[in-house]
Amino acid sequence: MSTPKIFKSQLLLLVVPRIPLWIIWSAIQTWVLVLAGFSLKIALTDSLVSTGLLLMIGLAVGKALQYYRPDKGKFLYIFAWILGIAAIGTGIIKWALPLLISDGIYNRFLSDTLPVRFYISFLMTGWLTLLYWLLFSFNDLRQNEKRKREAEEISRDAELYKLRQQLQPHFLFNSLNSISALTANRPEEARHMIQQLADFLRGTLKNDEKAMVSLREELQHLALYLNIEKVRFGHRLNTEINNDDAALNCLIPQMILQPIVENAIKYGLYDTAGSVTIAIHASAGEGILKVSVQNPFDPQTQVSKPGAGFGLNSLQRRLYLLYARNNLIDTRAEGSLFTTTVTIPQS
Repeated sequence: MSTPKIFKSQLLLLVVPRIPLWIIWSAIQTWVLVLAGFSLKIALTDSLVSTGLLLMIGLAVGKALQYYRPDKGKFLYIFAWILGIAAIGTGIIKWALPLLISDGIYNRFLSDTLPVRFYISFLMTGWLTLLYWLLFSFNDLRQNEKRKREAEEISRDAELYKLRQQLQPHFLFNSLNSISALTANRPEEARHMIQQLADFLRGTLKNDEKAMVSLREELQHLALYLNIEKVRFGHRLNTEINNDDAALNCLIPQMILQPIVENAIKYGLYDTAGSVTIAIHASAGEGILKVSVQNPFDPQTQVSKPGAGFGLNSLQRRLYLLYARNNLIDTRAEGSLFTTTVTIPQS
């Protein structure tokens, strides 16, 4: 429902531009009464009282509709309401004008024209009721839409935050397992991996409040992750990163590449005894940023479909929440190479 402050501003928007109309209406009524043979004083008195009363009725209708509006189906109730207001206004005119104008001819004229005055009052009250009803209904609709958008935005931000937080325990669990495996036989490498993991998590916490970062920042953070994985896999893991200069300044959702690279390492190394190269390529143009991550895989040893898993599923959900599009991730297998491409709109 509208607040009093909003009501006052809307009331001014309705009343102030229409003051010339009230003046014109009053002037026409005065002119008609003068043509009917009444003096200018009587005509002005009648006109000002009648027009002023209609203006007060309009303000009263607006104030009433501010706090209470009958249901849309209660048209008979609304009709009776307008009818009652018009009758009250006509009754006030019948009572007030004879007190202000002591003229027998005018008083008979007033009695004869009461039905016409009632009809005019009824039409004006109905018009004002409709006008205010539409105004306040539109305002309520706009406020409801605003609240709905805010609620959806809060819900979306909460889900995005939840998805970002889920990625950290998922990666942390895998890293701790690796550290545990290294502790017994390669303690120095385990200690180095712990340090790398601390640097990675410190960077994650530092950027946690940022929804978007530049590709340059994302690649710098990704390098920390790759350092951890290289401790795990040693000489078996190699990386190639190529990008256009223009792509480095493009914006990208924070922590969007890490689950893609993690997925590439998982399916590129876990079923392979030799060394593997993970290739990352970024390019920008025509208002979009494209980042591709490519890894080799053996189709014959794959138990599940490459690209399936928590990381990419949550990534796809994040991109949908941010851009309302389901076509921003593309995965394809060509021979022994599997490529995941993510497209980030820049406009």
